[in-house]
Amino acid sequence: MYSEKQTSENQTSDNYFILMGLFDQTKYAAFLYILMFLFFLVALTGNVFLILLIQREPRLHTPMYFFISQLSLIDLLYISVTVPKMLVDQITGDNTISPLGCGIQMFFYLTLAGAEVFLLTAMAYDRYAAICRPLHYPLLMNQRVCRLFMLGYWFVGLFEGFLLTPMTMSLPFCQFRKIMNFFCEAPAVLKVSCSNVYNYEIFMYLCCVIMLLIPTVIISSSYALILRLIHSMNSAEGRRKAFATCSSHMMVVMLFFGASIYTYMIPRSYHTGEQDMMVSAFYTIITPVLNPLIYSLRNKDVTEALKKIVPSGKRITKVENGKT
Repeated sequence: MYSEKQTSENQTSDNYFILMGLFDQTKYAAFLYILMFLFFLVALTGNVFLILLIQREPRLHTPMYFFISQLSLIDLLYISVTVPKMLVDQITGDNTISPLGCGIQMFFYLTLAGAEVFLLTAMAYDRYAAICRPLHYPLLMNQRVCRLFMLGYWFVGLFEGFLLTPMTMSLPFCQFRKIMNFFCEAPAVLKVSCSNVYNYEIFMYLCCVIMLLIPTVIISSSYALILRLIHSMNSAEGRRKAFATCSSHMMVVMLFFGASIYTYMIPRSYHTGEQDMMVSAFYTIITPVLNPLIYSLRNKDVTEALKKIVPSGKRITKVENGKT
């Protein structure tokens, strides 16, 4: 398999990029391939199941679960944009990608990343409104407001994709275009450019600072107000319920924002290509696996909805057995 890859690299046209992938960096390629394939199946199954469960269960038709279903949709698209090609490349031995394919992959990735940042921000505001403004919550987070939030974060994501993708792909690239990643992520693609990309890196850094700073301020402010209210509660049960509704979202925020800040806001001199690839694998493969587990295992409404499905299946089986 590796000889086939080397041959494909030698025969690659100057117009094509070579994706290093996760498997070329270790002697445990077969084990890692099976692990990535299982992660992909778990993420696919978990996110699709969570979306269908929220659509099916009437008690989950609330703003919070609407945003959770949107997060599952983004995670589903996230892992579908990057992992299938990586798995197919390992089987075929061809780890090249055309400039058009690279640009499409980068565009979808940037769009989904930008949308998720502001989706997590909308989810934080939703928790603030539910806990700190319960009497006004039906007005603050009605169906119209949720749709406006949805249009807003998808617009921001598309804007980031349309802004950064053409700028990155229009740069002149070296003849040997070996990208130290398993997909066309903008910082990794910049490293194979033959031009001086300092000004573009500054521009991308400022864009990422704005994209991450504004949501970070809103999320931090929302949770500061929530924590202050929780601290002032006299009821221990009330504090527990209020914290339980926020803990899952806080975990997802820390996972996603931590990886994003490392990749886009810390200078390249402080991390290597291999480290970048591991971080990219974390928030494009591991996070889509963890998110549905976090929101299902740590959420009482979701677990109760699951319990309603399982017993019904058992009753049907008993009836069928009785008839036979």
